[in-house]
Amino acid sequence: MKKFFKILLKFIIIIAILLTIAFGLYIFKIYKEIKSQGKQEYPLAQNNITQKIKLEDTVINKTRKLSEGSAANYWTGTLNPKITIVEFSDFGCPICAQSFMAIRELSIKYKNDIKTIYRDFPLSEFSINLAMGARCAGEQRSFWLMHDKLFQNQNQIKTNEDVLNIAKSINLDIIKFENCINSDKYKQYIQKDFDDASALDIKGTPTWFINGNRIEGNLPMDAWEEIINKIL
Repeated sequence: MKKFFKILLKFIIIIAILLTIAFGLYIFKIYKEIKSQGKQEYPLAQNNITQKIKLEDTVINKTRKLSEGSAANYWTGTLNPKITIVEFSDFGCPICAQSFMAIRELSIKYKNDIKTIYRDFPLSEFSINLAMGARCAGEQRSFWLMHDKLFQNQNQIKTNEDVLNIAKSINLDIIKFENCINSDKYKQYIQKDFDDASALDIKGTPTWFINGNRIEGNLPMDAWEEIINKIL
């Protein structure tokens, strides 16, 4: 009888060991499946995120390249900027007149970090004349001076004669200035700015591109400071 119980005990122990091993193998199999699924799914998710980021960067880079124009556009600041601000503006636009001083102050304050580019988006025939006046002043190295005067005196400038008076007030060579205006010398460059604005689906002025990212409308100085400091 004792011999029978010993044999039974051994049998039970062997069964228990086999069950433990089988359970361990089952758990190990489940673990491997979970680990394998994780290896398959995570890279897919990561790849999707990476592809999305690359796509967004590509769009921003294309927008940035298109918005920044060419050497024909007047700019101020540094050649190696951390921040490039492009303004599509209209010398006849009241909101542009409200915002121009802030961007001019920023271009001076952060002159070692920022490059600001002015681009024309004239929305009236007279605005084209104003844009032409600024570019013709640029021939005499006075673009930014004319730029500021056109915005500062926007409410008083109603005719081409008024533009001439502004040119006289900043001591331009009037004969040279008038010849430039009458020749429509810079019309193609103004048109190029307008066409690029249309390609960028710009609807109004001012429209800004900060390192390729679009912002519309008049921004107060504290908003500009916050944007710039975050990027810097």
